[in-house]
Amino acid sequence: MPTTKVEIRSGAYYDSVILMQLQRSLAEQPGVIDAGVVMGTEANKDVLSQSGLLEPEAEGANPDDLVIVVKGDAEASAQAALDKVDELVSSRRSSGGDEDYRPHSMETAAKMLPDAHWVLVSAPGRYAAGVSRQALGLDRHVFLYSDNVSLEDEISLKKEAATKGLLVMGPDCGTAIVNGIGLGFANKVRKGPIGLVAASGTGLQQVSVRIHQMGGGLTHALGTGGRDLSEAVNAITARQGLDLLSRDPETKVIVLISKPPAPKVAGELVKAARSAGKPVVVNFIGYATASRRVDNIFFATTFDEAAELAMELVDVAEEFAAEPDISKFARGQRYLRGLFSGGTLQYEALLILESYLPVVYSNAPLDKKYRLEDSLVSVEHTVIDLGEDEFTVGRLHPMMDNDLRLRRFEKEAADPEVAVILLDVVLGYGAHLDPASELAPAIAEGIKGAKDAGRHLEVVAVVSGTDEDPQGMAAQIELLVEAGAKVETSNDAAARYVGRLLQAIERSAEPAEKIEMAQVDLERLKKPLAGINVGLESFTESLSDQGSQVVHMNWKPVAGGNAKLAGIIERMKSKA
Repeated sequence: MPTTKVEIRSGAYYDSVILMQLQRSLAEQPGVIDAGVVMGTEANKDVLSQSGLLEPEAEGANPDDLVIVVKGDAEASAQAALDKVDELVSSRRSSGGDEDYRPHSMETAAKMLPDAHWVLVSAPGRYAAGVSRQALGLDRHVFLYSDNVSLEDEISLKKEAATKGLLVMGPDCGTAIVNGIGLGFANKVRKGPIGLVAASGTGLQQVSVRIHQMGGGLTHALGTGGRDLSEAVNAITARQGLDLLSRDPETKVIVLISKPPAPKVAGELVKAARSAGKPVVVNFIGYATASRRVDNIFFATTFDEAAELAMELVDVAEEFAAEPDISKFARGQRYLRGLFSGGTLQYEALLILESYLPVVYSNAPLDKKYRLEDSLVSVEHTVIDLGEDEFTVGRLHPMMDNDLRLRRFEKEAADPEVAVILLDVVLGYGAHLDPASELAPAIAEGIKGAKDAGRHLEVVAVVSGTDEDPQGMAAQIELLVEAGAKVETSNDAAARYVGRLLQAIERSAEPAEKIEMAQVDLERLKKPLAGINVGLESFTESLSDQGSQVVHMNWKPVAGGNAKLAGIIERMKSKA
C-alpha cells in the first residue's frame, strides 16, 4: 500500500543544487513513487501540495527547516529511502573534494587564498546580506547571486561598498564577466575592447554573446542586480561600473543595459555617461529619447542593435567633446535664451535641447504645458520664434528687420541669470542685406556689459547660408566672430554645444553626491580572478573549470538559523 514518510531537519542547510540532486536520487530509489526535498517556505509547501506530497507534518515546518518527503509503494520502501539521505548527500559532496579541507569561516578562507578579491554569495536571502557584509569587511568585492535580499540591505551594502571602492553586484545578480572569467550563469566570451554594465542578467548574456559571435570581445561585463536602477538604490553599482570602465584604457566602448529603469535615474546615468570620454551605447528598455544619438551616447532599442553599435564604434577615431569650461561664468548664471528668426530652426533646436535640458519654455513649444504665458517675458530656459504671427503683425519678418530681436537681445544680455544666448542669422535672397552689421555691435555690447558686471555671456550664432549669397557669408561670420560670438554653420552643432555647456553648469550647481564614492581599483580588477564561494557548489566548479583559484566555504547559518541566538553570538564576538 502506498505510504508517504516525512522528515523535518531544523537548522539544516544544503545548497539548492544538492537539494535538487537529492530529490532526484530519492525518486530513483527502489519502490519510491515520488519525492520532495525543499526548505519549509510557504511557496515550497504549495509546490508539495500540488504534487500531493504535503503531509500534516510538513505543513508545520518553518522556512529554515529542511523538509524531506518520500512516497513509496510500501512503508518499508519509503523508510529505506529516507534512511539513505545522509549517504546520498555525502556521496554528492565527496565528488567535489574532501569536505574536511573546506574552511568554516570567511576569515579562514581568506587566509587560505589571500589573492581572492571576490566573494561569490548564493546563500539563502535572509543570510546573504550578513555574508556579504563579512566579505566587505575583509575588503573583497561581492558577486551577490542570492535573491530575497531586502531593499534596505541592498542599499546599505552598496553604500558601504562604494565608500571602500568595492563592488556589490546584486542581489539577484545572475551573471558577470570579470577579466575574462564568468561568474554565475556566464557564457565563455573572448576578451576585447567592449565593457558592459547591466541591470539585466539575460540582457548582459545576450549582448555579450552577440558581440562574441560578431568577432568582438569584452574587458568586463558587470552585473548590478535588477533593482540597481530604481530610485531607491539610485544606480550605485551602475555608476561605479560606468566610472571604472570610463577610466579603463583597454575599454574603448561602453554598453549600458537595463530592464525598464526609473526615468529619473536613467536620465542621471545617461548624463554621467556623457563625461565618459568614449562612446557609450545605451539600451534601457522603454526609455524614450528624441534622438538616436546625443554626443557620445548612442541609443539602441534591441540587444542585437546594442551589440552591433558597440562593434561599429570600436574603431571609430572620433574625438568626443571634453567637458566644457564653465569657470568663466558667475554664480547664478544658468539659463539659455534663444532668439530665432527661422521657425523650423527654432523647432529643431528645441528637439535637440530636449536631450540636454529638463524644460525649455517657448512661444512655440514642443509640449503645450511649456508655453510662455507672456511671449515678451522669458522664463528659465527660453527659446523664442520671433517669426510667429504675434510678432509680425504690422512689422517686417525678423529675417528682414532685426529691430525686435535687438531689443530682446539687450534685455536678455542684461539678465544676471542668463549664461547663453543662441540666435540664428539667415542669409539669402529676400533676407536682410547685412544682418551682422546690426547684430555684431549688439553682441559686443552685451558681452562687454556682462564682463563689466563680473559675468560672462556666451553668444552662439548659427549662420545659415552659402558663399554665393548676396550678403557674403564669410564677411558676415567675420563680423560676428570679431564681436565675440561663437559661430556655427550647423544648427545641430550649435544646439548641442549650448546643451553641453548648460548641462555642465547644471551639474556644477547640483548638490554634492550624498554617497561617498571611492574609485574601484582597476589594477586589482585586472588581476587573475580568484574567489571564495559561499553557497552553490556549481559556482566553485565553474571557476575551477575556467582556471581560476577558488576556495569553497563550508557555510552554515550561525546558531542553526536561530536569529535570537545568532544575535547573542555576534554581540559576544564584537566584545571579544
